[in-house]
Amino acid sequence: MSGSHPPAASAGIADDEADRLPVVGADVCVIGAGPAGGIVADRLAEAGREVVILEAGPRFDRGDRLARQERAIRPFYGPQDVWDGDPERDAYSTSDEWSYPLNLARVKGVGGSTLHWQGMVMRLHEDDFNSRSTRGAGTDWPIEYQDLRPYYAAAERELGVAGAQDNPFAPPRAEPHPLAPFPPSYSDGLFAEACDDLEIAMHSVPNARNSERYDGRGACVGYGTCRPVCPSGAKYDATVHVERAEETGATVIDRAPVQRLEHDADSITAAVYATPDGERHRQEADAFVIACGGVETPRLLLLSESGRYPDGLANSSGLVGKYFMDHLFAGVNGVLDEPTRQNHVGFLTSESHQFYDDADDEYAPFKLEFFNVAGPSPVGMALTGDDWGDDLLERLRSDYGTHVGIGALVEQLPREDSYVSLDPDRTDDRGNPVPHINWTVGDRALRTIERVNEIQREILSELGAEITGQIGPENTFPTFHHMGTTRMGTDPTESVVDPTLRTHDLENCWIASSSVFPTGGAMNPTLTIAALALKAADHIVDTV
Repeated sequence: MSGSHPPAASAGIADDEADRLPVVGADVCVIGAGPAGGIVADRLAEAGREVVILEAGPRFDRGDRLARQERAIRPFYGPQDVWDGDPERDAYSTSDEWSYPLNLARVKGVGGSTLHWQGMVMRLHEDDFNSRSTRGAGTDWPIEYQDLRPYYAAAERELGVAGAQDNPFAPPRAEPHPLAPFPPSYSDGLFAEACDDLEIAMHSVPNARNSERYDGRGACVGYGTCRPVCPSGAKYDATVHVERAEETGATVIDRAPVQRLEHDADSITAAVYATPDGERHRQEADAFVIACGGVETPRLLLLSESGRYPDGLANSSGLVGKYFMDHLFAGVNGVLDEPTRQNHVGFLTSESHQFYDDADDEYAPFKLEFFNVAGPSPVGMALTGDDWGDDLLERLRSDYGTHVGIGALVEQLPREDSYVSLDPDRTDDRGNPVPHINWTVGDRALRTIERVNEIQREILSELGAEITGQIGPENTFPTFHHMGTTRMGTDPTESVVDPTLRTHDLENCWIASSSVFPTGGAMNPTLTIAALALKAADHIVDTV
C-alpha cells in the first residue's frame, strides 16, 4: 500500500497526455473496467489497497454522449460505430451451425458492456443455483441463493435499482429495492387485459436506472435510447464505480490491452500490457483480478500459456473456455387497430416469470418480456425512406404507432462442445490469436423456444393483434450475455475457480465475471455479476 502514481487518463486529460506507466507498489491489479472490475476496484480502494485498473479500450468523454446518441438513431451507423468499435482490435472468428455475432453487442472501454446495456437487473431464482438437483439438467452451483442474497441486496444499492415487490415468482428478499419502480408503459396496459383473460401474471421489471435522483445522478428523463447510449447518466454504468475508485486512490490506465500474464509456479507476477505508442509494460502486483467478461477472460488465460502451463493459465482442469453459454431470444410481433405508443419508453417495464420454475430436463426456464420498444421509430422511418413532406407524414400515420411485441429469454445449458478458444490462423492488431467461438445451442433450448412462441402468439391473438413476425426456434439469436467459460466449483478437476472466485491453480488470481457462472438461468446476468464481485472483493480484502 506504499505505492504511488498520478491518475492516468482521468477526465479532462487528453489521450496523448495520459500517463500509462505501471504503478509502483500495487497491491491489486484489476484487468477490465466493466461492472465487475469497477465494483471490485472500488471496494479494494476503499479498504486502503493500492489498486491499478488496466482497460483495453478507451475512456469515453461523458460530454460526447449526445453525439453518440445521434449516431445510434441514424440507420447508416452500425452497432460498433456508437462506441468506436475497431474491427482489427476486436477481431474474432466463429464456426459451427450456430454462428456467433460477437461484435453486434460489444464495447471495449471504461464502463464496458454497461455503456450500452438496457439495464434490467433481476436476481436468479433459487432453483437456478441447483439446476441438476431440482431440474435434472445442467449442474449445481457450489453456492446457494441464500449465500448470495445479502450481496444481491448490496448490489441493488450499488447500482441504484428501481423496482417493486409485486413479483410473486421472485426469490425471497428482506428489503425493498432502493428506488421506487417505474410505472407500467401504455402498451403494458394493453397486454394486461389479454394476460388477465389468459391467467398470465404480469409484474414490474427492476431497472438499474434512477426513477428519482440517486447517488449523485439525476432521474431518467426519457431519452428512450437506453440501448445503446444513455445521454443523461440516469442509467447505471460502470464508470460510476471506476471513478469512485479513482477518487479513493485507484489508478486507471486505459487503452492498455493486457497481452499475457507472467507467472511463477503458483502465482501471477505481472500483467504485460501494450500502449498506443507501441510500448509494452509490466504491471506487477500482489494479487490480480481478471474481469474481462466471458470471452476475453478465457482468451487471456489461454494466451498466457508457458512451458509450465502449456494449456494456458488456471487450466489444469482443461475447462478454460469450455461451457460457453448465452441466453436465447424468442419473440412474436404484431400490429393492432389502435395506438400502442410504440417506442414511447426505451426500456421494459413489465414481464412475467410465471413459467420460470416449471423448468425440468425437457424444458428450460424462461421469462416473458412485454415490449414497448416494438416496430420502427419515427426517426428511423424518416431517415430510411425516399419520401418527404406529406408523403412521409402519410407513411408515418399508416405504419407507425400500432406495433406490439413480446420477447423472452431462454436458458442454454452448459455444454463442453460450446466453447471459446484461440483461432490458430487469425490475429488481432497486436499479433495475438483472436478468440474463436464455437457456439452450440442444444435441443432443450430449441424445444423451449417453440413453447415460448406458442404462448406469445396466444397472448397477441387474445389481444386481437395481427401477427407479423416470429423469432425462433430456427432464427433465434443470442442476447450477448457471455457466461460459463471459467466455471465455479469445488472440484479443481471440474472447475476453474472456487466459490470465492479464486482460481484453483493460482493463489493470487481471482476471476470476477459472468464467466464463472456454472449455469445461466434465464435472468439478465449483470446483478449476479455485481453480487459475485462484491462477494469476491470481501475475500480479496481478507487475503491481500
